[in-house]
Amino acid sequence: MKKRREKRVLVAAATTLEVAPFLDQWKRGEIKNKRVEIDILITGIGLTATTYSLLKQIQLQKPDLILQAGVGGCFDNNIPLGEVVIVKQDSIADQSVIELDKLKTLFDLQLVPQDQFPYQKGWLINRSALLKTLRIKKVRGVSVNEITTDLKKRKFYEERFSPTVESMEGAALHYVALRENIEFLQLRSFSNYIAERNKKNWNMRTSIENLNHTLIRILEKI
Repeated sequence: MKKRREKRVLVAAATTLEVAPFLDQWKRGEIKNKRVEIDILITGIGLTATTYSLLKQIQLQKPDLILQAGVGGCFDNNIPLGEVVIVKQDSIADQSVIELDKLKTLFDLQLVPQDQFPYQKGWLINRSALLKTLRIKKVRGVSVNEITTDLKKRKFYEERFSPTVESMEGAALHYVALRENIEFLQLRSFSNYIAERNKKNWNMRTSIENLNHTLIRILEKI
């Protein structure tokens, strides 16, 4: 009988800080799933660094699944900081222009067809069957090159995208994985509310703890 090949999983994060608890357990050999082979990629912060790093890694060894884990900002002040979500669809929010006091994307301006692959109605959508097996809230996300600190800009994003989470790397994962036909998951934990720059009100500790607990649980189940 032919031996089943291990599933090659690439765990990607912008910084080591965000996945430090997972890295500690992985180094000690405590991730209990013999069906997966785990590689680690620290991409660096932002869409450009993430795109480049992912593509370089894929050229070296193409994974069966890319699992991106990181903290993010939350648009919904009713959601407690530290909650973990999966981003089902993402878009680059600041790849846009403000015209007549309204945000318009490249798709709104008809510079790019909204259904041009890998986009669907202007979104980079994860349709992996794996999402249905995970009992974690699925949300819309936006990715930005500039962290949103202005309430007016927050309003523009909410009106155009109705997002729950903001990151600086998510759309890069979606774009690359869709183009390369690789299954993927974007896992986010809320560290702060959008436009809140008083870090005394942030909860990095809980968000990182919860993010890593969920990341490890997924890796042990898949």
